[in-house]
Amino acid sequence: MIEPTTNPPELAIDQESLGFIIVKAREFDAKVPPVESDPGSNPADDREEAILGDYADDPTLDELRTAIDDLNEDEVVDLIALTWLGRGDYDPEEWREAKRLARERHHRHSAAYLVGIPALGDYIEEGLAALGYDTSELGAEHL
Repeated sequence: MIEPTTNPPELAIDQESLGFIIVKAREFDAKVPPVESDPGSNPADDREEAILGDYADDPTLDELRTAIDDLNEDEVVDLIALTWLGRGDYDPEEWREAKRLARERHHRHSAAYLVGIPALGDYIEEGLAALGYDTSELGAEHL
């Protein structure tokens, strides 16, 4: 487990954006290939499992990509560095190095890179916690 630091660095990305991205990333991670054993059945009888189906018209992926694409460069760099920190690629003491490398590697395809990372929401939250941020209420307004 990564131990949080006592004085977290200031982030370019705001808590509301982080919360939204974490929630959408978790929703996207929960998607599974759609299975319709009885397409005429009542969703309530099926325990609402259809919501987990990855249907073509499901807006979750688009919402996640748009949220990332709408970030400015500094915010995207923080998001990538938080992801790497939460994934264990860097320690909190290496935050500046993670940001430097994220800035160096950041391109226009950051959204595609980030949404391709399984457990993205968990990694971002772990990265925040490792830096000393309280994540207990993060994303609650988006649930």
